[in-house]
Amino acid sequence: MKQITAILLVSILGFNLTANADHHEEGFISIFDGKSLKGWDGNPKFWSVKEGAITGQTTAENPTKGNTFVIWRANTVDQFELRLKFKIVGGNSGIQYRSKDLGNWVVGGYQGDFEAGTTYSGILYEEKGRGILAQRGQMTEITTGKDGKHMVNVIGSIGDTKDIQSVIKKEDWNDYKIIARGNHLTHIINGRVTCDVTDSDKSRRQRSGILALQLHAGPPMTVQFKDIRIKPLIGINITGSWQFTVETDQGSGGPSFEFKQREGQLTGDYNGLFGEQPIKGKVQGNQVSFSLTGSYEGQEIESNYTGTITGFNSMKGTLVIGDQFEASWTANRK
Repeated sequence: MKQITAILLVSILGFNLTANADHHEEGFISIFDGKSLKGWDGNPKFWSVKEGAITGQTTAENPTKGNTFVIWRANTVDQFELRLKFKIVGGNSGIQYRSKDLGNWVVGGYQGDFEAGTTYSGILYEEKGRGILAQRGQMTEITTGKDGKHMVNVIGSIGDTKDIQSVIKKEDWNDYKIIARGNHLTHIINGRVTCDVTDSDKSRRQRSGILALQLHAGPPMTVQFKDIRIKPLIGINITGSWQFTVETDQGSGGPSFEFKQREGQLTGDYNGLFGEQPIKGKVQGNQVSFSLTGSYEGQEIESNYTGTITGFNSMKGTLVIGDQFEASWTANRK
């Protein structure tokens, strides 16, 4: 093929000639920036960011009439590992996952419970649903009885509840981990498994839903969350519309893509200086690769994109055009 010149590259990508370190655990994506509630939605009467943490607070003068939640709006969760730190002074709180948005900052679904007291931290509770699905220290299986109601069957023990409580720090920061894989749900606080649940109640269990944090009604309390990060266990589905920014020392350009992902196969359409062109590629874990071929001034040019899915709505990587030029790119879901 002809050599691609810098001028041709500029023309192909539609560049403007005024061109302008991620630190994370492997596979984990931070979903709280430590400074603002960007991506989160809660009643501003109760939720804010203080001391680098998402903070929910009620007072005698400003109580909540019912449980109220701050909801992560960027995406939903299905199979994942969630890690965060929490601190609670007074009251009760929890981490909602695979849950339903019932409106007005009210949420129902699975909850990783915790409290200022000594009984419920680490249990699995279903808010607005089946209630307690595992007490602390229990391994349970949830089944459907002959009467159609759910049954909580204790099938094993993972430790004494008082012994587990002894590792939880009062009015201080604690680590909470939730692992949801299929219908198997595990809660872990400060490295200790607190409950292990297999939800075989097919008509009521949830495979996916929203993530939210709870502020409980009742006496005045303060709850805080920080270092919130999540690792999708089956990868992030990038189906949808994406806007790309391609950067080289020649400038920047902005093609757009419409992706369709089915399991690990990726198809879709490119829209840029090549016009509309089909793309084909694959997604493996958080790695993505795809290519397209277009014609410019009678010259067939192949573009190969490889990169990393860095968030539920973001990617970055490298573009190789023909065999001559390499560029970096970032992308955001529209």
